[in-house]
Amino acid sequence: MNTPGRHRPRTLVVAGLGALALVATLSAGPVAHAGPPSADGGRAAVPAVRPVTAAERSTDAHLASIRHAPGALRAFFRQLPKGGDLHNHLSGAVTPEYLIGQAAEDGLCVETATMTAVRPPCGPGARPAADARRDRAFHDALVRAWSMQDFPADGNGHDHFFDAFGKFGEVTWRHRGKQLAQVAGAAAAQHQFSVETMVTPASDGAKKLADAVGWDDDLAALHAKLVAGGRLDGVVAEARREADATDAEFRATARCGTARAEPACRLPVRWISQVSRGSAPERVFTQLALGLRLAERDQRFVAVNLVQPEDGERALRDYRLQMRMVRYLRGIYPKAHVTLHAGELWPGLVKPQELKFHIQEAVDVAHADRIGHGVDLVHEDGWQRTARTMAAREIPVEVPFTSNAQILGVRGAAHPFATYRAFGVPVVLATDDPGISRTDISHEYAYAARTYGLSYPELKDLARASLEYGFLPGADLWRGNPTRDGYRTVGACRGVRPGSPVPGPECRRLLDASPKAAAEWRQEGAFQRFERTFGR
Repeated sequence: MNTPGRHRPRTLVVAGLGALALVATLSAGPVAHAGPPSADGGRAAVPAVRPVTAAERSTDAHLASIRHAPGALRAFFRQLPKGGDLHNHLSGAVTPEYLIGQAAEDGLCVETATMTAVRPPCGPGARPAADARRDRAFHDALVRAWSMQDFPADGNGHDHFFDAFGKFGEVTWRHRGKQLAQVAGAAAAQHQFSVETMVTPASDGAKKLADAVGWDDDLAALHAKLVAGGRLDGVVAEARREADATDAEFRATARCGTARAEPACRLPVRWISQVSRGSAPERVFTQLALGLRLAERDQRFVAVNLVQPEDGERALRDYRLQMRMVRYLRGIYPKAHVTLHAGELWPGLVKPQELKFHIQEAVDVAHADRIGHGVDLVHEDGWQRTARTMAAREIPVEVPFTSNAQILGVRGAAHPFATYRAFGVPVVLATDDPGISRTDISHEYAYAARTYGLSYPELKDLARASLEYGFLPGADLWRGNPTRDGYRTVGACRGVRPGSPVPGPECRRLLDASPKAAAEWRQEGAFQRFERTFGR
C-alpha cells in the first residue's frame, strides 16, 4: 500500500526513443532529451531509455505508417490499452445526451433562459425535459449548454465549462449508479482497466455538520468538535449508505452477476471524495475530514481532492489555509490518499502573484500523492525545485489535454507536459470531464502522440504509469524505479512474461492478493494481443 506523503516510487519512461519512427513522423517538434537548466545551475535528470522489444518496434513502425490515415489511426488509439483514468468527475464524465435522457425519465423541467434543469412542476419560462425527445432543436441546445459542443473558439471556455455543472446539477445527484455504469462502460470500451472517479459524498450531512460546528482557527480543536459525540461518524455512515445505493443501482444497470453482465462490471472502480474549495473554511475542513475518514474505513473510497475553479475568489484567498488543513488532517488519517487540483491557472486568469506557489504548496505543505493539471508550473517561483521534488518523491501529474485547452487555452508547446517529462516527473493522461469536453481517453493519447512525437513504447509506458500511480490497493507488479530501471516485474513474477495466462504459483498468489498488480497484469496481456494485431 502506498504511504501518504510519498507515493510508491514509480514513473514512466520519457523522451529518448528518437530512433523509433513515430518521433520523426508524427512529431510537431522534438521532445527534449535533456532537462532545462535549473535555477541553481544544474540540469533536470534525464530518465534512462528502456530496451525496446521487437513487438514494440514493429507496432511503432505500423503507427508511423498510418499517420496519414485518419480511420486507421482512430482504430489504433481506440484499441490501445490505456491503463486507468485517475482524474475524472463523475457528473462531468457522463455525456449530456445521457443526462438529458435521465432528466426526461425523472420528469424534470428546464428553464429555457439559462438551460438549467429544475424540479417540477414546470412554471413560466420552463418546459419539460422530455420535450427534448421530440424537439431536436431543444435537444441540441441542451447539449450545447451542458457541454463544449459547438463552443466558439473565441468564447470564454472557462466560464462555459464550469457553468455547465450548475445547469445539469439537478440531474446528476439522483442516479449515480446509472451514471457510473455509463462512465465505467465507456472506460472498458476504451480498453482501460481501472477508474477513479470524483463525487461529493453525503453533501447535505457534511454541510449541516459544518454549519453546526462553525469555524475554529485551531484545527485540532475544530476536528475534535467534528468527531465529538460521533457526529462525523454519522456523516460517514450516511456516505456509506449512499455508496451502497449507488453500487446496487450500478449493478442493476450493468446487469452485473447475470449472463448478460456488461464489461463495466469487471472494471475496478474507486471513489475520490470531492471537496468544494469555494466554500466557507468550516465546510472545506469538514468535507476533507469526511473524505479522509471514509478512505480509511471503506475500501471503495481512496482519497480526497479539492475541486471547483482554482481561480475563484474564495479559492484564491484560502488556498494556503486549505493546504494547511490537508497537512493537518493527513496526520490524523495517514492511510488515506490526497490528489489535488493545483496549478490549473494561467497568466491573465489571475494576478501574477497567484501564479507563484500553488503547485509548490500542494507538494511541500499538503504532501499530495498526485497533482491534477499542474499547468502553471513554469510560472511559479522556484519551479525547477518543485519539479525535482516531484520527480524525487514520484509525485505524478494528471494531464487532461482537452480540458486544459478548453478552460485555460493552453495547448501544444505552451503546455508543461514535455517539461515535466524532461525533469523525470511521472505523467499520467486523464479525461477530467469527458462528457462536457466531448472527448475520450483515446483522443488524449492520440493528441499526445501527434503533438509531442511520442513513440508507441512511450505511449505504452504512459498507460502503465496510469495504473502504477492509481490508488488501487495491494502490492505493485513492478519493482525498483522504472525511470531508472524500466518496467521489471517483482521477484514473485520474475521469469514470467507479464500478462501470461499461466503466471506460475508464486506470481498467481501476488495477483490474487493485489487488485493493483492484477489490473497491471491484465493490461500486459492486452498489450500482447494489441502488438500481435498492430505489429504484424
